[in-house]
Amino acid sequence: MPVLTRLIPSPVVVDINAGALDDLAGLLADQRISASGKLAIAISGGSGARLRERLSPALPGAEWYEVGGGTLDDAIKLADAMKKGHYDAVVGLGGGKIIDCAKFAAARIGLPLVAVATNLSHDGLCSPVATLDNDAGRGSYGVPNPIAVVIDLDIIREAPVRFVRSGIGDAISNISAVADWELSHRETGEDIDGLAAAMARQAGEAVLRHPGGVGDDNFLQVLAEGLVLTGISMSVAGDSRPASGACHEINHALDILFPKRAASHGEQCGLGAAFATHLRGDKETRDLMVEVLRRHGLPVTPGEIGFTDEEFVEAVAYAPKTRPGRYTILEHLDLSADQIRDAYADYAEAVSS
Repeated sequence: MPVLTRLIPSPVVVDINAGALDDLAGLLADQRISASGKLAIAISGGSGARLRERLSPALPGAEWYEVGGGTLDDAIKLADAMKKGHYDAVVGLGGGKIIDCAKFAAARIGLPLVAVATNLSHDGLCSPVATLDNDAGRGSYGVPNPIAVVIDLDIIREAPVRFVRSGIGDAISNISAVADWELSHRETGEDIDGLAAAMARQAGEAVLRHPGGVGDDNFLQVLAEGLVLTGISMSVAGDSRPASGACHEINHALDILFPKRAASHGEQCGLGAAFATHLRGDKETRDLMVEVLRRHGLPVTPGEIGFTDEEFVEAVAYAPKTRPGRYTILEHLDLSADQIRDAYADYAEAVSS
């Protein structure tokens, strides 16, 4: 019988452990990503600049580029500056904005990207998407997966704890996103990729059911692995569907309607996931999500991140407009503003008990 298989785009190297940065040059050389050490390294002016002092002696052939922010213009400027050199690879060293700019720039100049994350704020560090601010608000741009992902847990512990909390909310939201995908499969016939769904759901479940906390190395390892697996699940699916449903629509709506007051991506996605799970009538999962979000210090009501109940109702009503063509529990129920208000009142009563 023939053996049928498929190739999955994924990093050649995934190194997640304490001290992973200590031999970055050796890892890249051993894996033939950059035997010459000719690297273009994108950093922020904060943590990236401090890491440059530490890493420069081991990377004498590297050139360093400070990135101003997380906009499309920043990414284009970075690509224009890097294309003058003769590099083996681009390294994005920093948080989500830096890595997204580096992803876009690397794709633009045709070089592989090495993602070196200094925090665990969301699942974009290994995804085939660069999220960048532009004149219209915020856009998602398709890019190749990183060729390598390096996460030093010692560095992660030094980052503000809010970044870890944001990653927790983003990972847990996978469970709601996959439930929305399955709903669309049943109701509209949308194709569902079982492998991508399994990877994303198990990544979320591993974080949801882990007893550890944000200061626990074992928990940080599970969270980092979950975020990497989520990124790969998006590559398997060919888009963000395994990790983006009503939870992310609500997040995007809050960003669009209240851009100067928006909380972190993961905080909003975690809240959106809990409310979407409530709308699906899955009380057991909703209650577990709420318990875990609270245990890790994440919000479960809009008031905890500075939004009124009415503003949250407005965001939920607007949310389907943020992803035209995507079918989630919000599109399925097609609730009026009054119905959303009533549903939120039920949710608020349930999570306050």
